[in-house]
Amino acid sequence: MEALLGGILTLMLMAFALGMDAFSVGLGMGMFRLSKRQILKIGVTIGIFHVWMPLAGMIAGRFLSEQFGTVAGYIGGLLLILLGVQMIWSGFKDDESSLVKPMGKGLLLFALSVSLDSFSVGLTLGIYGAKTLLVLVCFGFAATVLTWCGLLLGRRVQGWIGPYSEALGGSILLAFGLKLLL
Repeated sequence: MEALLGGILTLMLMAFALGMDAFSVGLGMGMFRLSKRQILKIGVTIGIFHVWMPLAGMIAGRFLSEQFGTVAGYIGGLLLILLGVQMIWSGFKDDESSLVKPMGKGLLLFALSVSLDSFSVGLTLGIYGAKTLLVLVCFGFAATVLTWCGLLLGRRVQGWIGPYSEALGGSILLAFGLKLLL
């Protein structure tokens, strides 16, 4: 029972770290005049992408694990480290040009861009044989809720937390990557 709770806590921390992308970008997008219906739709769309992308990653990761064994585990740890460093780096860049309107094709592009990192984490979790349904529920739930929080908070704080939240998420992934390697 204790191992199960530890696994759930670990997955929720990872889901939180991955959802910080959506949160930080949501802060910026919250400055658009969005209706509550649009905010609901954006959060659900991000959540769906944070379910499908890690699922695809987990399927690929299980295949790699079967083919390459132990080496695949080290690759998974390195992927998390690289992803964490990239998130930290992009969190401190002053590049606001990537902001697109969260409607139509822009919403799909936004959802894809903030969920790409969940593919890499899904790949790592697939290599380690994580419980698929638990991973997908945690990732989808965290991404949806953090997106809503970012959009709603963005209306109020005008983006002053944004870069730091992405850097925090990157730090968590970096720590997990180091843990897997060591």
